[in-house]
Amino acid sequence: VQLQASGGGLVQAGGSLRLSCATSGSIFRINVMGWYRQAPGKRRELVASVTNDANTNYVDSVKGRFTISRDNAKNTVYLQMNNLKPEDTAVYYCNADITILTIRGLAGSKYWGQGTLVTVSS
Repeated sequence: VQLQASGGGLVQAGGSLRLSCATSGSIFRINVMGWYRQAPGKRRELVASVTNDANTNYVDSVKGRFTISRDNAKNTVYLQMNNLKPEDTAVYYCNADITILTIRGLAGSKYWGQGTLVTVSS
C-alpha cells in the first residue's frame, strides 16, 4: 500500500492550495483518511479527517478555511486550503486507516504519505 501526496508549494497569505493524496495497492477498504501537518519545532497535529461516509472533522484553527473531501472511486483524499496564513506553513502528511486482505484474513493499519511542503509568505 502506498500513499502519494502532491500539491504543496509557495503561496502568499490569503492564497489557496489544493493537496491531493492518492492511495494504491491491494486494498480491501479505506476507512478514515486525514491530513496532518508538522511545522518546524512543533509536534505533528491532525488538521482534518474524513470517514468513508463523508463525516468530517477539523482542528479549530482551520475551520471555515480548509475543506477535506475524498473520492472513494479513486481512493484519493483532498485538502482544499483557502485564505492561507503564515502559521499554516508546515509539511503536510496524508494518512489513511486501511484494511487489507491477508492469508490470515483482514488486517487494518495506518499508512502515511511522504509529506508535501506548504509555505505561506506574509
